[in-house]
Amino acid sequence: MLKGVGVSIFLFYVFVCTISVKGEEKAVNYFPATIGSYWVYEDQDGNELKRTVIEGEEIAGETYHAFSYEPEIEDWVDFSRFIHPELFKLSDKGITLSVKEDVEKAFHARLTKEMKMFIDVFKNETSNVEAEPTYTIKVEAEKDFMLLNTPIDLNEEWNTSKINASLTFGLTQGDSVTIDFTIIETGIVKRKETVETSAGTFENCLKVQFRTETVATFDQDIEPDEVDPPGETVTTVWFAPNVGIVKYHQVMNHMFLELIPDEEGLPLPNAPEPKTLELKEYEIKK
Repeated sequence: MLKGVGVSIFLFYVFVCTISVKGEEKAVNYFPATIGSYWVYEDQDGNELKRTVIEGEEIAGETYHAFSYEPEIEDWVDFSRFIHPELFKLSDKGITLSVKEDVEKAFHARLTKEMKMFIDVFKNETSNVEAEPTYTIKVEAEKDFMLLNTPIDLNEEWNTSKINASLTFGLTQGDSVTIDFTIIETGIVKRKETVETSAGTFENCLKVQFRTETVATFDQDIEPDEVDPPGETVTTVWFAPNVGIVKYHQVMNHMFLELIPDEEGLPLPNAPEPKTLELKEYEIKK
């Protein structure tokens, strides 16, 4: 009897300690913000990116920290809100990135690139058509992107952001088609892992998966079997305690081009190659 009571007390103690540890684990512990701290990342092609914490600014009475980048981004198709945020906020709720305008530029650039690919294929496949498709793109993103929540809970999903995009294209104004995209991204902390990089080995890293779900609607009656689902993006980020992001991997599919069924027989380009970044060097200022 006493032995059973002892086991019960022990299990209760472990349960209480687990709750305590869980409650103390804050998102900000995985995102240092001391001015002068820097991280150097290397991608799969050997290109380096350095980001440094610089003095932030006050926005609507709230303090935002800031990053600078070397080199600065030139092609907005390459922008990643995980890697290239300019402003971010740390609070009791977690880590928030202020990336509205940058995300809008990036999605506009992404759809523009896809449309240029489509037009090139269209011209090659329809040489008897003199007119060239024209298009307009509009993008509206939310102000904030919720990178990590506090407290950190394993396997609990949250909405990180929502983006609305509109693409109108056609040979003439009378035969144009408008596609409205609604992109909702969710995040989930999968587990903790040990991550090895050229900057060192990091234990107890949060492995966080971010996944988009996109809905495309048309201003014309189009049967579901006439188009394929739009492409999605899966991004995996590893955060090391008191260090920040140590590894990043992203698999992205085309958004508009994926709508065109294979049965159309168009020689469309393949999806972009997966992108990986790993930490090469860093310094966290005290």
